[in-house]
Amino acid sequence: MDIADNLRNVRQRVAAACQRVGRDPASVTLLTVSKGHPAEVVRAASELGLVLFGENRVQEAKIKISQCPNRIRWHLIGHLQSNKCRDTVHFFEMIQSVDSLELAREINKWAEKSVKTMPILLEVNIAGESSKFGYPPEKVTQDLAEINRLPKIEVHGLMTVAPWTTEPEKVRPVFQRLRELKSACEDILGAPLPHLSMGMSGDFEVAVEEGATMIRLGHALLGPRKAAAIRASDD
Repeated sequence: MDIADNLRNVRQRVAAACQRVGRDPASVTLLTVSKGHPAEVVRAASELGLVLFGENRVQEAKIKISQCPNRIRWHLIGHLQSNKCRDTVHFFEMIQSVDSLELAREINKWAEKSVKTMPILLEVNIAGESSKFGYPPEKVTQDLAEINRLPKIEVHGLMTVAPWTTEPEKVRPVFQRLRELKSACEDILGAPLPHLSMGMSGDFEVAVEEGATMIRLGHALLGPRKAAAIRASDD
């Protein structure tokens, strides 16, 4: 699969989804999921103008980041263990998978040590799937104010991983619920939250129609994963 062709196709589909609901395509950010792809694939994608990449595993990302251009920006989108917070704060621009107050406190601790402010998204398990991480929706609003008071944390919005399906329309309610939850969080904070990170290769058009500001695309942009160049045994 050709990354340039994939990118053109994705941009056309995003533009069409935006047109259907009266949105500006520029309001949707593409995050390229590079998990399992070697650094040379990331470099090739970055030469086409893709600059925002998401990694699931800290150990894999540490090696890959060192082999890629400095212009690339990196987000952690996979589950974060507290013992990986130090490296995560150092290597990543944003953490999209904060799913507890305890984890937020640990991130804040290492951000203070690094003299750095860490943007985060709160991951929400909207569908309540036992196989996925994330806040229960009702718990997000309970913890939000306390997380927001942490001095080195900036809450930028919410993230979710919708249930896998071959029929994207079935997960529209998941995206609608996350959008509604973001509005509730904004009411609590008295300030707007800029990001809804939702939608992946199989369902991103529905997510865009429901207000996604960031879509996380792996297969749709980079094609099938190669055999992982880096094995992260402790992740």
